Amino acid sequence: MDRLLEATSRAERDHFWFRGFRQFVSPLLAQAAAGRSGLRLLDCGCGTGSNLRLLQPYGHALGFDYNWTGLSIARHTGLHTIARARVDSVPFPSSAFDIVTSFDVLYCLESTVEQAAVAEMCRVLKPGGALVVNVAAMDVLRGNHSVLSAELRRYSRRQLRALLEHAGFRVEHITYTNATLFPVTFGVRVVQRLTGLAQEDDALGEITVPPAPVNALLSASLWLEAQLLRVTTLPFGSSLLCLAKKLA
Repeated sequence: MDRLLEATSRAERDHFWFRGFRQFVSPLLAQAAAGRSGLRLLDCGCGTGSNLRLLQPYGHALGFDYNWTGLSIARHTGLHTIARARVDSVPFPSSAFDIVTSFDVLYCLESTVEQAAVAEMCRVLKPGGALVVNVAAMDVLRGNHSVLSAELRRYSRRQLRALLEHAGFRVEHITYTNATLFPVTFGVRVVQRLTGLAQEDDALGEITVPPAPVNALLSASLWLEAQLLRVTTLPFGSSLLCLAKKLA
């Protein structure tokens, strides 16, 4: 996980995947805020802390992570509203936040910890508060990146919905993302599985910014997909993105 966070810190400003992620997530955050400002927001498993900048326009954004590497990177970049904690034992009182986020965290947790983490996210939200969550999707896309991210599972739409509803959420919007890259991603990861998944050191290429023309082309394709997602949902993709509300 240390290597993943270090590689992420080098790539997340420019890499096409992170650019697409921000395009996908931003409309759901705006929907969750519903025109309000001055909100209290919490990012569970904030990693390098960069996603706190997506939350800050809506109010006071806090984050926590258990990994010292991610927290050190966050502090080095000037982020100080962060703490060290576990996602299954959130160090905040109940009903303290208007919006809670969890980006690419749940899929690397053991099942009992995963369920406890979602229950904690629900606990710290105000009644009617919003959860925005992103996870890896579709088992057929397991590959070298799964090694780098210590991935234990990839979710289907049905699995993620069931997990959230069991914890006390009502799912309001759920869609696959990165669908435009699916053919390439699928082909690459089939080959990776057939030839044997890479060791962690060799998997770092999965999160390296590609040559500028390639990166620009892939960024543009995800931007177009993000515009499509404003009016519809997609039936497949390498990630699942969901907006859910805590039941009153």
